[in-house]
Amino acid sequence: MKLGLGLYPSILTDDNLKFARQLSVTHIVAWMPLPVGNGVWEFADLLRLKKYINSFGLELDALENFQPAHWDKILLDRPGKEAQMENLKATIRNLGKVGIPIMGYYFSLAGVWGHWRSGSNNSAGRGGAGLTSFDYDLVKDAPLIPKGEAWCGWKVEADPEPGTIGEVAHAEMWERLRYFLESLVPVAEEAGVRLAAHPDDPPVPVLRGTARLLTCHENYRRLIEMKPSPSNALEFCQGTVAEMGQDTYEAIRYFGSRKKIAYVHFRNVRGDFPNRFDEVFIDEGDVDMVLAMRAYLEVGYDGVLIPDHSPHVTCQSPWHAGMAYALGYMRACMQFLGVK
Repeated sequence: MKLGLGLYPSILTDDNLKFARQLSVTHIVAWMPLPVGNGVWEFADLLRLKKYINSFGLELDALENFQPAHWDKILLDRPGKEAQMENLKATIRNLGKVGIPIMGYYFSLAGVWGHWRSGSNNSAGRGGAGLTSFDYDLVKDAPLIPKGEAWCGWKVEADPEPGTIGEVAHAEMWERLRYFLESLVPVAEEAGVRLAAHPDDPPVPVLRGTARLLTCHENYRRLIEMKPSPSNALEFCQGTVAEMGQDTYEAIRYFGSRKKIAYVHFRNVRGDFPNRFDEVFIDEGDVDMVLAMRAYLEVGYDGVLIPDHSPHVTCQSPWHAGMAYALGYMRACMQFLGVK
């Protein structure tokens, strides 16, 4: 197994790459690292990104998330989806040419939802640390998604029509996912790239009137069985898998033994799943993280684990302190379990 760190475009900087290397990180996951451009992430831009990360002694393991404007018509099943699919194919081919092995994605309309809490001991995390929480009661009556938005509230049209996208049923979303997989997986196979699906966070069945698909282990299995291929894999967000309220260790063993885990978001959660939970420090959640890491080892997983989210520590650099805590814990677990 390898220790990694995920970086958003705003924090993909010289100093943060040095920070990563100093904390024994070897691999980077770059979150939506390039702009919309012409709808394709071009070879030259991807190569420049890879060389930049390599210059700090780090490997670029994966890109995480397409630009929403690159695939909103696919998600919404709108005219123009075929042209967007051709652009996605070009992007995947470029990843393969550059040597970026994984493309993480999240097939969702409402996307990730949570509420940031900080302050007193009673309203935030341990010792008042800032953290992300979810309470379904706060969002169950959220309005439908307006036109011009797609994927986590992202604006994809400058001057949209009035109204909403309406309700979207599960059967309809499954068909949209089928189109995505059947169109893109063969290209990914040829390019030597693995498409890695993130589960729905939170894993509740419906948000803002739109169906959510990857909310349980059975649906994760349905995804990989829909288009069997080494290139149809999982961005295994262990925190979200735990939020499903099922056996997290069994999920690791099931998908890991089938070589379906492309990379891992190694974070912990605590709560009444899936309706209420907190994204807590790595050492205090409902999952025994040493047992989880041992499960990855037992099935021969040799990919990258990143902390994903971590509570913010009260200091001059809350993000860095929280990430350093998580990375140090993960590295210690690896050493304890004999990971070289």
